[in-house]
Order: sequence, then C-alpha cells, then structure tokens
Amino acid sequence: MPDRDNFTWTAMVSGYVRYDRPNEALDLCRMMSRCQNWQGNKFTVSSALAAAAAIPCLRIGKEIHGHIMRTGLESDQVVWSSLSDMYGKCGSIEEARHIFDRMVDRDVVTWTTMIGRYFEDGRRDEGLHLFKDLIKSGTRPNEFTFAGVLNACSDVTAEQLGRQVHGYITRVGSTPSSFAASALVHMYSKCGSMVNAERVFKGMLQPDLVSWTSLIAGYAQNGKPNEALHYFELLLNSGKVHPDHITFVGVLSACAHAGLVDKGLQYFYSIKDKHGLTYTTDHYACIIDLLARCGRFEEAKRIISGMPIKPDKFLWASLLGGCRIHKNVELAEKAAEALFEIEPENPATYVTMANIYATAGKWAEVAKIRTIMDDRGVVKKPGKSWIEVKRKTHVFLVGDKSHPKSKQIHEFLGELSRRMKEEGFVPDKEQNLSYHSEKLAIAYGVISTAAGTPIKVFKNLRTCVDCHTAIKFISKIVDRKIVVRDSARFHCFENGSCSCRDYW
Repeated sequence: MPDRDNFTWTAMVSGYVRYDRPNEALDLCRMMSRCQNWQGNKFTVSSALAAAAAIPCLRIGKEIHGHIMRTGLESDQVVWSSLSDMYGKCGSIEEARHIFDRMVDRDVVTWTTMIGRYFEDGRRDEGLHLFKDLIKSGTRPNEFTFAGVLNACSDVTAEQLGRQVHGYITRVGSTPSSFAASALVHMYSKCGSMVNAERVFKGMLQPDLVSWTSLIAGYAQNGKPNEALHYFELLLNSGKVHPDHITFVGVLSACAHAGLVDKGLQYFYSIKDKHGLTYTTDHYACIIDLLARCGRFEEAKRIISGMPIKPDKFLWASLLGGCRIHKNVELAEKAAEALFEIEPENPATYVTMANIYATAGKWAEVAKIRTIMDDRGVVKKPGKSWIEVKRKTHVFLVGDKSHPKSKQIHEFLGELSRRMKEEGFVPDKEQNLSYHSEKLAIAYGVISTAAGTPIKVFKNLRTCVDCHTAIKFISKIVDRKIVVRDSARFHCFENGSCSCRDYW
C-alpha cells in the first residue's frame, strides 16, 4: 500500500493482537513509529499496550507509556484503561492502581478489571475492599464483577461477604445470570452452606455444568454423599448437560467419603467406557483414595500398575492416607518414597510416616524421620484456623495467646476439658491438644455468640484424630452444631457425632 493511514496501521496491529501474535504487532508498531508522517491515536496505542500485556513485557509497556505522554494521548480514558490493564497483566499492580486512581471516568469494565487484578495476584483483601469502593461509587457491577468477587469469597471462605453480594444482587433487582449464579452456587458450596447453594441452584432456569459440578462437589465435601450422587443422577437424566472430568472428581470423592467402593468403581469405569472421557490423574487419585480407605490395597496396586500416565503426588498421598488408616507400614513406605522424590520439602509426608511408625511401635524409624526432616530443613507447617464472628475474621495459630480474649478462651477450654473427661474423653496428648488452633477458634466462637448459634471454623491442615474426637464431645456439651472445614473436607459435628462418620 503506497499510503497507509492511522486506520490501516491500527487495523493491522489489532489484528495481530487478536490472533495471538503480539510480537509481530509490536514489530509493526516500531515500523509505524519510524514513519515520518505517522501520528498515533488512542486505538493504536491501546492495541500496542495489549500486545505488550500479552507477551507480557513491562519494559515495552513502559516505552509505550512514554510515547503516550510525549504525544499528548494521556488524557483519553480508553488509553488510561489500557495502561492500567497492561501494568496489571505485567505484574505491576501498584502502577496499575496508580493509573486507575488517576482516571476521571471509570466504567464497570475498568473497575472489574482492577478488582480482578488484585484477585489474580493473591491480594484478595484489597480486591474485596475495592469492590466495596465500587458499590459506594454508584457504578453498577455486572455479572463478571459479581462472579469474580464471589469466587474470591469462596477462596477465603468469606461467607458473610458473599451473602452481602448475593443480597446486593437481589436488592438492585438483578436476576443472576448463569455465570453469576454458578459463582453463587460455588461460593456457598465452598463455604459449607449447602442449603443456600441448593436454593440458588433450584432457582436457575437452566443450570450449566459448572453449577451442577459445584453442587455435587459441595455435597461430597460436606459429608452428604447420597445427595451428591442423587444430583449426579439427575444431571445424567436431564439430557441437557453432560458430565466432564471435573464432575467425575466430585462423584468419586463422594463415593470415597462414604466408602461406596463398588459404586465408585462403577462410576470410575464409566468415565471412559460410557462417557468417552479420558482418565486424568485426579480420577486415578480419587479411585485410589476410595480403595485405600477401605483397605483394598491389591486392587489399588493393580490400577496403579496399569495407569497409562505417571502417578502424581495426590495419588501417592491418597495411598499413604489409606495405609495410615489400616496400618500398612510396608506399602506406606513405598508411597512415601515416591512422595519424597516428587516433593521432598512437603512436611505432611514426613509427619504421616512418623505417625504410622509410632502406631506400629517403630520408634527408631520415628527418630530417623525426624532426623531426615532436620537434615533437609523441612519444618512442619503450623496449624491455623479462623472463624468469622460479626463480620470479622479471627485467626488462631497453634498455641496462640495473642487474641484479646485469650484468657477467656483458655479458661473456657479448661472447663471444657474437665467436662469432657467426665463424659469419658481420654486425650492422647493432653498438654498439646488444648492449644490446637481449631479448638481455640471453636472456644472463641462459643463464648462470643448466643446459645444455639452454629459455629463454623476453617483450618489449613487436616484435623488430627484426637481433636476430631474432642470436637464431637464439645458439640454435645455446648449443644451446638460445629462445622469444621479442614484441608480434606467439611466435618459437621452435632450431638456428639460427625457427618463423616469417622471416615475421613
């Protein structure tokens, strides 16, 4: 073309960006800048910024920013939005926020993008705070804003804030789209509020696969496998939605948590034979978890040996967990050996093996494990639990005495310990158990809420056997429903029993 105007250049640059060829887009920008009569416009530089973000390359993005300042394009809101997006995608969140704060007119897309950047960077509190600023600004969020915030609430188990978002959607008269409704189902499921998850699900005209899968997985994790499998059968019978590999992870987890071996095997083999899907490492990990929990180690070994893909850490951890339950030291050693090779820095494997050896009375092996941990610099991850009371999250560490109500908490635990002994509870490690983080959080919840109020606690690690037993006693003594979400699943304690039926 003898004459190339701004429109022509911009069309070519944006075309390269659209077809995922950012380097060629930037090469074209360099050619364009060398043309004597070329004057860029907001669309050209926005496309160039999108190319820099797609690579991503902060240095090039800053060069384009400098060009924008020199050519007087910095006053345009489209350019500002593209700049903020570029800095965010290139990992410079602070600079992205600086650009965002200087923008005069922020539309919902700009707000949603900036909020999403915080979530992607793991800075959820800042993202949620900015969402509150969005509400105050009078700008109406869209379905993508809601979905992003609700997913963040499920990640940090901030159910109260998630409820507020749900309430806001209702108050402004907005009917949640399939996208936002799926996020609501997912959020409530992850937070253990299956009544609300099911209510939202049933209110959807045409639930999508994400909603079906979230509900199934939620029931599985909340110790309600029959409900999970019921909804899976409804999904199959609907004829409108077909399960994918993620759906089957929830189904197999439900079978594992309920000890439904034969049904689990039936579903497992149907993945390939009936539904034409390819097995993933997650499917294998789930079926090994199911078999190992039930002590069917020979079947587990046959499946592992016949796998067309290499077993991952989750599969070996599932096998190790089953060996712990059934005291299979020999197979546990093989599983641990594989885990040490895959992730030698993970303390969970060492701790589990030490417990298996201790149960078997192999104290020399216990000492050896501890020596190996010291030599490799492996430190046991500290337990951490948190509880939300009156819209404020309270975090407790193992042995924590930093809480303002620490004195009352420990006094209450002492009283509970006395009453538990009267009821027949005999702790294995009395001195340490009183200070486990989940018990501190539960104690705080009981003394800080009205009688009969359910207690919901979240923990970063698996609850130990003794604490699990203790919480059953506590639920009966204080006459409360106590829900504990550990790293494996939800445990719903009520009147001295747990929803997992001691099978976890």
